[in-house]
Amino acid sequence: MQKSEFTAEEELMIQREFEALLDDYAHTPHRQKVELITHAFNFAHKAHYGVRRLSGEPYIMHPLAVARICVKEIGLGSTSICSALLHDVVEDTDYTVEDISGLFGDKIAQIVAGLTKISGGVFGSQASEQAENFRKLLLTISDDIRVVLIKIADRLHNMRTLGAQPKDKQYKIAGETQYIYAPLAHRLGLFPIKTELEDLSFKYEHPETWQEIHDKLEAIKNSKLEDYEVFAKPIRERLESMGYTFTMRCRIKSVYSIWKKMMSKQCAFEDVYDLMAVRIIFTPHETMSEKDQCWMIYSAITEIYRPHPERIRDWISTPKANGYEALHVTVMGKNGEWVEVQIRTDRMHEIAEHGYAAHWKYKTGEQDESELDKWLQEIKDILAHPDKDAMEFLGTFKLNLFAQEVFVFTPKGEIKTLPMGATALDFAFLLHSDLGEHCIGAKVNHTLVPLSYQLKGGDQIEILTSNSQHPLPEWLDIVTTAKAKKSLNQYFQREERKYIKHGERLVEDAIAMDKELAANHDAVLQRLMNYYHITQPTELYAHVGQGAIRLDNIREIVVPKRGWLSYIPFLGKKDEGLQVKGDGLQVTGLGKKYFLSQCCHPIPGDEVLGYLDENNKMHIHKIDCPEANLLKTSYGKRIYSATWNTHRVQSFVETVEIKGIDKFGVLIHMLQTITTDFHINMRSINISSDNGIFKGTMELYVYDRSELNDLLKALRKIDNIKEVKRYEKDF
Repeated sequence: MQKSEFTAEEELMIQREFEALLDDYAHTPHRQKVELITHAFNFAHKAHYGVRRLSGEPYIMHPLAVARICVKEIGLGSTSICSALLHDVVEDTDYTVEDISGLFGDKIAQIVAGLTKISGGVFGSQASEQAENFRKLLLTISDDIRVVLIKIADRLHNMRTLGAQPKDKQYKIAGETQYIYAPLAHRLGLFPIKTELEDLSFKYEHPETWQEIHDKLEAIKNSKLEDYEVFAKPIRERLESMGYTFTMRCRIKSVYSIWKKMMSKQCAFEDVYDLMAVRIIFTPHETMSEKDQCWMIYSAITEIYRPHPERIRDWISTPKANGYEALHVTVMGKNGEWVEVQIRTDRMHEIAEHGYAAHWKYKTGEQDESELDKWLQEIKDILAHPDKDAMEFLGTFKLNLFAQEVFVFTPKGEIKTLPMGATALDFAFLLHSDLGEHCIGAKVNHTLVPLSYQLKGGDQIEILTSNSQHPLPEWLDIVTTAKAKKSLNQYFQREERKYIKHGERLVEDAIAMDKELAANHDAVLQRLMNYYHITQPTELYAHVGQGAIRLDNIREIVVPKRGWLSYIPFLGKKDEGLQVKGDGLQVTGLGKKYFLSQCCHPIPGDEVLGYLDENNKMHIHKIDCPEANLLKTSYGKRIYSATWNTHRVQSFVETVEIKGIDKFGVLIHMLQTITTDFHINMRSINISSDNGIFKGTMELYVYDRSELNDLLKALRKIDNIKEVKRYEKDF
């Protein structure tokens, strides 16, 4: 951070921003504590005086912006505003938490202390190893949820000003935002913030793609708004005749959500049909329930427009786990396009916009426990038994940020919530870890199903158990929830410790029985590990304890025929991917030797980054590779920006998936396009046909992304070829 005196213009700018904060606060229903907020601002301004951000603006503008997000976009009150204004004081100045407590009270000091614990990662000098930081962030849930809400506001402002950062920092910060902060905002019900965080992350990770979609969206926005006015007019007239006070708004999809739809559907921008959604927010009559009135408005709309029978979402009868309530229906407009209509009351809308802050405001009593409260409790349970590995914890937590849920029933009729795709085994662990560990199957709607059965909304499920049943390693491939995975991992860790202890005893006994071996104990142990390609003694003990390795012939393994002096340890080498030398890629601040990662197969033209591992080897990943996202989140200091200098230096093997109608000549036409028109060599082809549909894969040698994309476009134009896409590994 830079430091210099502020100009008169800058002081005026700071004062105007503070007045804007007070104005935002004045328009809230909170009890006005302007004097306390003014005291916090003056204290923070003095503490940060002369300090500037990388952009050159006064640093105090950042706490002011975070405080404005807290009050205006999350709906928090004076305690949170003061904490936001003071959130960097302890971290960046000589003031202590005790100083804050003496001046502003214990509650504000507690929140500032919580924020200080998890600071230093974003714009500080320690922008690295974030997994442990996320654990600290979530530990604050048990103290005060406002710490997490203010941290999300802090991240949002940092993303809005990310352009001042160098490219490698942009990758790192955008990566962890996409991986953790956006899903966390979604889980806490902060939908507008979640959408903006996703969009900004995408903008910095894929600037050219973001700009291309943004420009196309701007070009059609006016026509979409005209379509909206035509669509909304008859609905508006009908609701007015019903005597409702309401607002109607048009919501255009974000650039990121459009891109996601293009990727999932493998379609062009022009083929994304649901770019527009309509939101109706109404004040309900006191004489009827909110639920009945939402369905009355639904009925009125579907009398005007024809509904899509499979696109009705009732989040009123059973709200989402993050507290979201609304009734969604997709209808056919007069121009033949499908339009989603979201129906909400004022109360539902405030919860949808302000998330947990509004959810807490509308709680009716101590026993009024929502799915969000249950989720927070589950996070606390995970934190109570943390993994030794912070990265494993991060993955476990990520599983808890699911966006869609299914609602199922116990045999007694209790409703339970699980993520979409959860299995019968997940349900068993949800009820109790003992049920999960001894589960042999389940009855769903009175019909016997296997452990891997995927639950559907409305299923009634009964778990069947046996004392002789114990978890199997393949169960980890069946379960999808964090609770089930954590319970299974804890079970396997307990069992592994038993195997290690038993195996160590067997190994030591086997060595001790032979005097020559006992005299060379350490060398014998090393020779055993080398023989079985094992690097750690505990791994050897575990295999022996499980019976996978037997020690009957230990002497034959460890005593070489020419004596001990000829013993040379064997070091197994792991395939680290394709090593490349040359001028094809430039990695910021490093030489020209690197490895192209096997998980995502980057080729020239792909947007890539570099990751320097603990052995000082550089690995190149595609920016949107899931493994790279985890590395950006957890090892920010080791992330480097990388750009391709020249193409067509060497060819790369890429896998292409293809599908179509099995007609005579289609395969010949496809091969001619690849080999004759594009002069591309093939390494392998695997095509099969079933009931008139063919599908398969081809491995092709291509120079870069541009050549591959041109080929894919040409193949899509061939009659009877319905789908062609680059293979992406399923993580």
